[in-house]
Amino acid sequence: MISPLAYVDPSAKIGKNVTVHPFAYIDKNVEIGDDNVIMPYASLMSGARMGNGNTVYQGAVVAAVPQDFTYTGEDTCAYVGNNNVIRENAVIIRGTHKGHDTVVGNGNFIMTGARLSHDVQVGNSCIIGNGSQVSGNCIIEDYSILTSNVLMQGNTRLGTYAVVQGGCRFVRDIPPYIVAAHEPIEFYSINTIVLERAGFSETLIKHIAQAYRILYKANTSQHDALIRIREQVPNSKEINHIIEFVESSKLGIIR
Repeated sequence: MISPLAYVDPSAKIGKNVTVHPFAYIDKNVEIGDDNVIMPYASLMSGARMGNGNTVYQGAVVAAVPQDFTYTGEDTCAYVGNNNVIRENAVIIRGTHKGHDTVVGNGNFIMTGARLSHDVQVGNSCIIGNGSQVSGNCIIEDYSILTSNVLMQGNTRLGTYAVVQGGCRFVRDIPPYIVAAHEPIEFYSINTIVLERAGFSETLIKHIAQAYRILYKANTSQHDALIRIREQVPNSKEINHIIEFVESSKLGIIR
């Protein structure tokens, strides 16, 4: 159902069983899949590409124009996958340059007042907490959590199953499977409770903890710590991901 009180550009492509409430705004060059709900005063701007089963709440904006001085008006996109919840006044900004779009995966919960800036990549089943701000070109891997009012500086990465506690800010990468906390931000612990709920075995969690003890507590260089992890920790895809994440970090990881 599309309310006659909503504005929907005639060129917008809208799928089946989509509800557009009064006073919503759907711009030209917008594509919306099936079973979406667009609440009053939500705005889907030019370049919005939305899959199926999403809910966009009041005042949220999808595909806002980039807040980037290098933006020259190119036709870029913000892709939103399936079954995402975008709460009140959240903003998702589209890419700055053609071919470098903002992408949000599936099953994410983007809370009130959160902002995802230009060219951000968000995986699946993530939580972006109330008021958290994600700067341009950041990468957020699957199942990770930014709690409330986190400031994620540009070009940083957040590893899978990692959690950042409320009010923190960070300018370096946060590796997978950990909790980051304090000011200045630092490694706090393994994200044990979430990993247990996700079905990680007790043995695997112990291996992850062992890897991070070597990385953060062994009083050795990062290079040597990674060598020790390879030699001393039983191999698994999770341990390999930790090693690859740290080795590929351009900004370095938090300490």
